[in-house]
Amino acid sequence: MTAAKRIVLSSDHAAIQLRRAIADHIAAQGWEVVDIGPTTPESTHYPQHGEAAARRVASGDCRLGIVLCGTGQGIMMAANKVKGIRCGVCSDTFSARMIRQHNDANLLSLGARVVGEGLALDIVDAFLTATFEGGRHGTRVDMIRALEN
Repeated sequence: MTAAKRIVLSSDHAAIQLRRAIADHIAAQGWEVVDIGPTTPESTHYPQHGEAAARRVASGDCRLGIVLCGTGQGIMMAANKVKGIRCGVCSDTFSARMIRQHNDANLLSLGARVVGEGLALDIVDAFLTATFEGGRHGTRVDMIRALEN
């Protein structure tokens, strides 16, 4: 399968259960899921997991990514340090749709201690079905890209 329907998922120890539920949900929709763990509940470091997922997207290996930690904030901050990544943390469907439509986000971050499974799956669906609108938003995304250089 090409990267067009390939998505990477990663989390820290706080979000393993929700990450697995999301993986099952999107695999049922035809996405090829690259789940890079972790698999055990021992404490892990969210910056490493955010970076690993972001690098898979930045390299083109995966089209999109979803990262999770307790709040979604720390792993999002780590992912955004990778050049070419635009990751937003969302706890509602409107924001998830907008980060794709207006910001051309390529990673979604979720807080496993913030949103329940049902809402998380709705947020994921909003993120995955939205498309970048371009136009004036493209100009703004170009300005964000320029900050990386």
